[in-house]
Amino acid sequence: MPVPAHPRSHRPAVSSRPVPVRAPASPRPAADRVEIRLPWWAVALPAVAFAALLLMIMSPGQAQAATAAPALGQLIERTLHLLAP
Repeated sequence: MPVPAHPRSHRPAVSSRPVPVRAPASPRPAADRVEIRLPWWAVALPAVAFAALLLMIMSPGQAQAATAAPALGQLIERTLHLLAP
């Protein structure tokens, strides 16, 4: 849709002639039905994600806390060590 170049909004001119009434269009059988087609992954990915989350909720006893130092902390520590004189 083009944007008007002037700041005022475009208002159509009012005409004094009556607007003709058209007869309704003939019904088309193909236009009555809307067909929606999804790719296979649009259904499969949410289903896989739901199944994975459901498995994580169902077995929380197998989760363990991480005991190793985080990699980001080690990276910052080494960077500071290299930059320090």
